[in-house]
Amino acid sequence: MIQAMATETDKQTVHVVVRGGAGNFQQEVIAGKHHLVADEPVGVGGGDAGPDPYDYLLTALGVCTSMTIGFYARRNRLPLENITVSLSHSRIYAADCEECETKEGMLDRIEIEVEVTGPLTAEQHAKLMQVAAKCPVHRTLTSEINIRLREVEKPPMK
Repeated sequence: MIQAMATETDKQTVHVVVRGGAGNFQQEVIAGKHHLVADEPVGVGGGDAGPDPYDYLLTALGVCTSMTIGFYARRNRLPLENITVSLSHSRIYAADCEECETKEGMLDRIEIEVEVTGPLTAEQHAKLMQVAAKCPVHRTLTSEINIRLREVEKPPMK
């Protein structure tokens, strides 16, 4: 079992650990006390034993969006009953994106559809749609992201 650990360089507790063999795409994912599996579809050489990496990315965004909407509705005592967030990922030509700053090459596009049910007024519904775009994962994905990749230091061989 893998337990959370701190590194000497950043003293930050590791929350997610992913490991797998080199023989296939299947990966074991440990997120805190939760154990998950990731894989690729059979069509690209995987075993389809679990969601692929982009499915997990969309899952994070969808879950965060739904939780944020629900939290706001509970805090403001809105008559929200259910939330459904549907997501898809694609690659598009930058030139085809009118609202994008980048105009060359390819861009990642994530489409999100949010359905909320309950006896909401038009104003409450509009506010929930504004809140949906403010979930922390949405903000992370639309901000500048600094990812630091480093190799684990191993003791010298004797």
